[in-house]
Amino acid sequence: MADFAHESVLLAEVLAYLSPQPGELFCDGTLGGAGHAAAVLATPNTRLVGIDRDPAALAAARERLGDRATLIHGELGDIKGILGDQRVNGFLLDLGVSSPQLDQAERGFSFTHDGPLDMRMDPTRGPTALDLMKELDDDELVSVLAELGEERYAKKIARMIKEWLREDRLHTTKDLAELCSRAIPLVEQRKSKIHPATRTFQGLRIAVNRELDQLERFLAAFPDLLVPGGRCVIISFHSLEDRLVKQAFRDLAWTSSLPAKLARDAGERVDAVVEILTKKAVFATDDEIARNPRSRSARLRACRRTEAPNLPMGAPRTTVRDRRA
Repeated sequence: MADFAHESVLLAEVLAYLSPQPGELFCDGTLGGAGHAAAVLATPNTRLVGIDRDPAALAAARERLGDRATLIHGELGDIKGILGDQRVNGFLLDLGVSSPQLDQAERGFSFTHDGPLDMRMDPTRGPTALDLMKELDDDELVSVLAELGEERYAKKIARMIKEWLREDRLHTTKDLAELCSRAIPLVEQRKSKIHPATRTFQGLRIAVNRELDQLERFLAAFPDLLVPGGRCVIISFHSLEDRLVKQAFRDLAWTSSLPAKLARDAGERVDAVVEILTKKAVFATDDEIARNPRSRSARLRACRRTEAPNLPMGAPRTTVRDRRA
């Protein structure tokens, strides 16, 4: 379990919004090291379904959690199929990559540790980051870096990636980090507080793991899997995830401006599907950031399920999606 130990971010806030009560059932869709899950199970007679794509995370969680936890090797986007007819009292998501994954060089998530260009949260399936860079055409690679990585120099970096691949110079995370350092002007690097490879690694990781697609599928499914009064708490670590969560919660809280009878006749919502519990995103305190720097970029949003039917609100949203070859 020590190999997957990390400090859970916003733990007190998660418990406050989830508000676990004895006998309730919860689902942690991104189990990781199970810190949040263990805190939920500290409430007597609670039960939990824990889901993760990473076999190492599941193995660590299995040691940490007792027989009140059911652990499943699966994907967040498949939540409806995983739970089936089962309804839960609360959902928790702690999105993004975990500290143990970053710290293990062989996983390929970090530019500070030299390792293979892998970046898969589930190392048992799917293409690696290196595979993806080879498979995407130039425009698709630019889109991944610009949209998912929010990288201003996406075109230059994508061009260099393709050049280094042709020259057989791109094999490891150290190679990619060096490429990004060469691509971004020094004057820009001096002004920035982050490593020049940060955004490129982010974009590739999100694309490899289809993270936004997974989140969108969860957000479309979770209202029908929560009992009335059930809570959903989501922690995100970058603006793309947070924007999806914020918009989904707002959509579910939306009600028609038409009079009730006309709204019902038109098939529009009269009552909100969820009540938003966090008017604004909740951030870590200064004390937590000092203790756990990873919490600096964490933001939490929460909502509570009402008894209203989950009727569609109208035209579908336009969202940023993962780009895959």
